[in-house]
Amino acid sequence: MYTQCPECLTVFKLGSAELAAAHGAVRCSHCNAIFNALPTLSEQLPAEPIGTLERHPEQSAPPQLGLPVFRPKRSAQGSLFVEPDERPRAHDRAAGPPQFTRARRRAHTRGNGRWIAGSLFLLLLLGGEIAWAERALWINDSALRPWLERACSTLPCQLPLRRDDSLLQLASRDIRPHPSVPGALIISATLQNAADFAQAFPTVEITLSDLDEQRIAMRRFRPAEYVSDPRVLALGLAAQATAPLVFEVADPGKNAVAFEFNFE
Repeated sequence: MYTQCPECLTVFKLGSAELAAAHGAVRCSHCNAIFNALPTLSEQLPAEPIGTLERHPEQSAPPQLGLPVFRPKRSAQGSLFVEPDERPRAHDRAAGPPQFTRARRRAHTRGNGRWIAGSLFLLLLLGGEIAWAERALWINDSALRPWLERACSTLPCQLPLRRDDSLLQLASRDIRPHPSVPGALIISATLQNAADFAQAFPTVEITLSDLDEQRIAMRRFRPAEYVSDPRVLALGLAAQATAPLVFEVADPGKNAVAFEFNFE
């Protein structure tokens, strides 16, 4: 075969070994230029006088080879010509994707299954964490509470008492000096549950203030600090029931002229 240097237009004779050595790149021995031998590759020289060899047109897609000559067999050495009966039919070749494609697809499907199962598990775990963080809303919801109670009657679980501080009221309250402890006060009140269900005893916050409503002293009492009977504490304050509250606190001084109750 023949090719032509684009710099000095020298025509060279070459074979397949020179073309394959550097994927078509060759060096001109006359001007030392490196060029691609494929665009002007020709099997025969044109008639003299020789000017420039014809360049092959470029194509965006590779050309398809349609004249097979030899196909080696995997188990034995192939022959020069393939028997017609041994050639795969067109419908056999188009029946399905290649073997490597099917294997890769199966592996990819297994990988997706693990990812989907892991994602579902994480979603369930996240939903459980959110439900646990917002458990007070579920427990105190009047529509969901009967369902939760029926579920707990079947399962070995116990629901905590409901809470609605807006339905807790003070029927009476009073503050006076302690009769037997100097420098102490006794604060008493009557707690009433206006709800139609039993409620857990709240944490009571008592704030003492002066004439300008400035806070002088404040203390919080947990239910166990003012309810001595554990059974009463576990059952809670029954619906429409009242409970007496008595608190002993240190006297903050004569400036404390007002007091306030808050439930938490």
